Order: sequence, then C-alpha cells, then structure tokens
Amino acid sequence: MNALAGQVALVTGASRGIGAATAEALAAAGAHVILTARDARLLEGVEQRIFDAGGAATIAPMDLAEADAIARLAAALSERWSALDVLVHAAAILPGLGPVQDIDGKGFTRALTTNALATQTLIARFDPLLRKSGDGRFVFLTTSVAIDPRAFWGAYAASKAAGEVLAMSYAHEQANIGRVRVAVVDPGATRTDMRAKAYPGEDPQSVKDPAVVGAAIAGLVAGPFVSPHRLRVNHAA
Repeated sequence: MNALAGQVALVTGASRGIGAATAEALAAAGAHVILTARDARLLEGVEQRIFDAGGAATIAPMDLAEADAIARLAAALSERWSALDVLVHAAAILPGLGPVQDIDGKGFTRALTTNALATQTLIARFDPLLRKSGDGRFVFLTTSVAIDPRAFWGAYAASKAAGEVLAMSYAHEQANIGRVRVAVVDPGATRTDMRAKAYPGEDPQSVKDPAVVGAAIAGLVAGPFVSPHRLRVNHAA
C-alpha cells in the first residue's frame, strides 16, 4: 500500500476518468500527487477523495494548450519539490470523428496541441526534475487506433500516434543517457466521458471502470519495469 511513499507524482487530465482514477491510485500507494486539468471544481473533488482516503494531493488547475502554462507549472513545482518521481500524461482531446477529408481544422489543432505538442513540452520542462529523482518514470496514455488506424478516427489517431512516438523516442534516448523510464499505456475500452462520446449507443457497464486502469498504472510505476514498456489493460470491469 505504500510502494510510492515519499514520492511525488504529477497527473494531467486528473479531473475525471482515467486521470482521476490514476491520481487516486498513486495517492493510495503513498505518493503526493499533483492534480492538473482545466476544471478546478472537479479537481477539488478528486483532491477531497484523496484526502478522505488518507492520501496527499495538490491541485494545479491549468490548460495544457495555454501558452507557457506547462513552463509555469514546472517552475512552481521546482520551487516546492527537488525532484519529480512520476509523470502521467492522461489528458487527451477527442476531436470530432469523420472522414479525413472532412476533419475540422480547429478541433484537429486542439487535439494535436494536447495529445502531441503538450507531450513534448511536458518532457522538455519536467525532464530535469524527473532526472533528479534517480528513478523518474514517464507514462503516456495512448490508444489502439494510434498503431491500428480505423476509418473516421484519423484526427484522434494521428494526434495520439505523434504523442506516442515522442514518448517512445524519449525512452530510447533515456536508455543511453538518462535515468528516466518510459511506459506507454493503452487503457483499452474504459468507462469514460470520452468513450461515451465516441460510442453513444454503448452500455457503459459493458466496459471496465477507470479504477482498473488507475490501479494498473500505479502498479506499473511501483515496479521494476524495463523501459521502453508497453502495457494494454485488458482486465474486465
């Protein structure tokens, strides 16, 4: 239960779904978790659940797409903590589904910003703190369509594929020169708002709860996984 005691973790997209579940699982394992997302009210709810369970958390509301937001967050964290042990990039944008020729440029740009560009910026800004950990771990949440393209999913798949490539390239670079381990996690079918948006006719109870994925990620970062690592969470609800 205290596998991550004394460690500091940052989770993006921590206001709901897989991000919130991951934050709660990391806190339950003993980490102090920094929660970031756009909705401060929802973040406060996650923070309270962590407190009620005996854990420790700090909220940092922000929009990953906002200029310099990640840089400001990294500066704030470095003033309070000497190192960052775990960074989980769970935030993601699902643009409208449709044919490639009909992709909405505005929605696609926002997805690219959060799913891909923010991935690189997070790595750039937090790499120094992750290295100072001595065993820093970076986890990127991906999707099966990033490596197995599907009709009408082109915009989302492309944005997540770009983020995944950045994460895996970082992993190979760190294998030779750094001390940061990297894992790419495909959560599979999970009961989230994003899933409901993509599959409006699906019975939510037919897919697993986000807590299953959160527990899998917490277990992964608490263990000695070899970087780069890929995990697909297939457990039933």
